Amino acid sequence: MKQYAGSIKKGKEIIEYYLKELEDDGVAFIPRWSPAVAPPAQPERPVSAAISIPAACAKESHGSKEALGAPGSPAESLAGTPDDKLDADYIKRYLGDLTPLQESCLIRLRQWLQETHKGKIPKDEHILRFLRARDFNMDKARESLCQSLTWRKQHQVDYLLETWSSPQVLQDYYTGGWHHHDKDGRPLYVLRLGQMDTKGLVRALGEESLLRHVLSINEEGLRRCEENTKVFGRPISSWTCLVDLEGLNMRHLWRPGVKALLRIIEVVEANYPETLGLLLILRAPRVFPVLWTLVSPFIDENTRKKFLIYAGNDYQGPGGLVDYIDKEVIPDFLGGECVCEVPEGGVVPKALYRTAEELETEDIRLWTDTIYHSGSVFKGSPHELLIEIIDASSVITWDFDVCKGDIVFNIFHSKRAPQPPKKDTLGAHSITSPGGNNVQLIDKSWQLGLDYSMVESPLICKEGESVQGSHVTRWPGFYILQWKFHNMPACATTSLPRVDDVLATLQVSSHKCKVMYYTEVLGSEDFRGSMTSLESSHSGFSQLSAATTSSSQSYCSSMISR
Repeated sequence: MKQYAGSIKKGKEIIEYYLKELEDDGVAFIPRWSPAVAPPAQPERPVSAAISIPAACAKESHGSKEALGAPGSPAESLAGTPDDKLDADYIKRYLGDLTPLQESCLIRLRQWLQETHKGKIPKDEHILRFLRARDFNMDKARESLCQSLTWRKQHQVDYLLETWSSPQVLQDYYTGGWHHHDKDGRPLYVLRLGQMDTKGLVRALGEESLLRHVLSINEEGLRRCEENTKVFGRPISSWTCLVDLEGLNMRHLWRPGVKALLRIIEVVEANYPETLGLLLILRAPRVFPVLWTLVSPFIDENTRKKFLIYAGNDYQGPGGLVDYIDKEVIPDFLGGECVCEVPEGGVVPKALYRTAEELETEDIRLWTDTIYHSGSVFKGSPHELLIEIIDASSVITWDFDVCKGDIVFNIFHSKRAPQPPKKDTLGAHSITSPGGNNVQLIDKSWQLGLDYSMVESPLICKEGESVQGSHVTRWPGFYILQWKFHNMPACATTSLPRVDDVLATLQVSSHKCKVMYYTEVLGSEDFRGSMTSLESSHSGFSQLSAATTSSSQSYCSSMISR
């Protein structure tokens, strides 16, 4: 009785502690947790369950005006035409079942990317993931996809599998790894979270290194999905994750560790939608509801529907693990006969811990480990970059993405150096939301044509566009690259607008734009064929756009003619 009373008292103290933490964070309401109900076993089907589109189908079956193509709706402009068709065998082999409207959405979004993005764009199956995650809402899918492309480009995620090398601490103590596949052919990832020393890993590596490691796992998952699609002869666009919680206790709810977990969830949700086919949570202990209450608000509703939670040994019976994973590949630590090579984990030695200053330095290094920079453009406050040229006939090359709003790109030349820039930092560096800054170099007292001159015609760039170009300098001196807020002319909507024009008009009310840019100065003898930003990649996520192929061909031709 005394032990029971002591347990109740201890539990009350723990609950009060975390309620105080939530109160300090401004959280006023948390929904009641209820365990997920395991669905009945489904018959074998030619297409993986992850490929189905329940949300879109539900909309259509309920007679949604948008889905049915009501007059004036976006669906009407996207309705299938004789030209908006993909090969039926290609769809069945690589994409899964698509309605005519869904097929048309995919084609239109792909065409838009090919026209506006030079360089790397997602393959059809990945574009389709973003469309499915947004219930085939073209505007929302395009916005989230463009943000993800910008994020991938800035942090060179396409090269992550080739450039990221896991530290030895992760290899020894990170209790996760790939293990065969499930009954639907989806790659299977096993994570023994209950055996992982999350506090030790965060203290030894820092939040950024853990995030990079998880991103490399997701990139590897994309690659394995492609391989399994070829092996099984049907679309495999997602993987299954098996999480064993045996050993989970209150030490796993260490506040910095939970914060790192929430950030990882945020990044993965934004950039790898619809890649999780099924999440099997086994041997959930009593402390699990506390963890679930903390993380579930950050998980997309469609993703939460893919969670199956088993307490104790419930996973061993009917409706358990054997319904989703073949007996012969069930890991040995779960009662199966297959040897699983996932590390057993253990406590990270404190000798490997690093000081807060060392971790901060490492995090900053990883944050800034990119060739791209970001800038904010305000109405009346352009963002400007200074480049000093010593040798005439040098070549300034640029590659920038318009992340938000519409801008005008200008290049100016001045014989005298502008005053030191006034920098207004608007955000901290982060892999999830790159910080922007606003730098102004041209003094308001300067007069165009007297103090400085324009050397290129202004270029209007719309939100989502990716722009590459070069300028051969005629004189030494100071060149200023300027990204300026673009005001839409009042007559822009007098004629019948296109979908893109309507979207651009809606952005007039926004007084802030964002650009992400990379510049490089080359000698004229080194210029031919050298555009670092246009290097192709072998990522399972992306491919080179048609615009890149044609632009690179014309680029090489123009250089040869010179």
